Amino acid sequence: MTTTLHAVLGHGPVGATLSRRLLEAGHDVRVVTRSGASTDGAPDVEQVRADASDPTALLAAIRGAGVVHVCANPPYHRWPQTWPTLTASILDASARAGADVVLAGNLYAYGRPTGPMTEDHPLVATEAKGRTRADVWRAALARHEAGDLRVTEIRGSDYVGPLARATAHAGERLVAPLLAGRTLRPIGSADAPHSWTYLPDLADAMIAAATTDAAWGHAWHAPSPEPLTFRELAARFATAADVPLPTISALPSTAVRAVGLVVPMMRELGRVAHQHDAPWILDSTRSEAVLGLAPTPWETIADATIAWWRDDVRAR
Repeated sequence: MTTTLHAVLGHGPVGATLSRRLLEAGHDVRVVTRSGASTDGAPDVEQVRADASDPTALLAAIRGAGVVHVCANPPYHRWPQTWPTLTASILDASARAGADVVLAGNLYAYGRPTGPMTEDHPLVATEAKGRTRADVWRAALARHEAGDLRVTEIRGSDYVGPLARATAHAGERLVAPLLAGRTLRPIGSADAPHSWTYLPDLADAMIAAATTDAAWGHAWHAPSPEPLTFRELAARFATAADVPLPTISALPSTAVRAVGLVVPMMRELGRVAHQHDAPWILDSTRSEAVLGLAPTPWETIADATIAWWRDDVRAR
């Protein structure tokens, strides 16, 4: 039986998780990175070195692939400057290679919703990163509608689970201090309901979308379990780890913006503080039905996350 070659651009938490899930599903996988070497991923994948912003180099790297999964993520503070060129390169190279494109997306483009976000929510963000992500999708959709290639996007909320580490609100800000018995310092409110997306669920949605005809030409939400506040999530992880729940001292958005005057990363987080000051809820009902998936239960997520963190700490 002929199998489709899946090219995975980027090998951070999303790309590494996706590579593993693709292999587990029996697919051939090629990982494309700037260095040509993957980290935190499965060893049994073809590894290719290429700059995804160079369409000629990227074409050579993805040739033969039937699907290109875009898991690359430019530096957070450089999204507006980097994503336009990167998107154009990926779409051009994929069209020339005859490959479909699955984008790993997020919820930034929705702006400041007043209720649960569905796939029909308008892309009305006014902040630069949100506008950038909206433009990425519009550029991809335009190429789809022109008949150049097929595209889809899977949008997730803040990541949780194995490999969700340094840049994840449910990683270094939650699990690491929790296991060390230190105070947890979330950004924004610790008591606002928030959707969290389990990385394997995001990866499975990307795989399912690539094999579902109805998925092409549309954006979908990664199946995500019921929303939890940061405090509730911390309590679940504490139970899974069999440790006391540490003190939680939230860093309000006003303080984040003040620190951002001298710390660039905090400046960027301050610009999207609305995601953690108020309810931030993803509705994945439609995608679950179309893609035939369901979110992983919280108990399973908590157990897997704590086990991975403890193994990772021992391995260091």
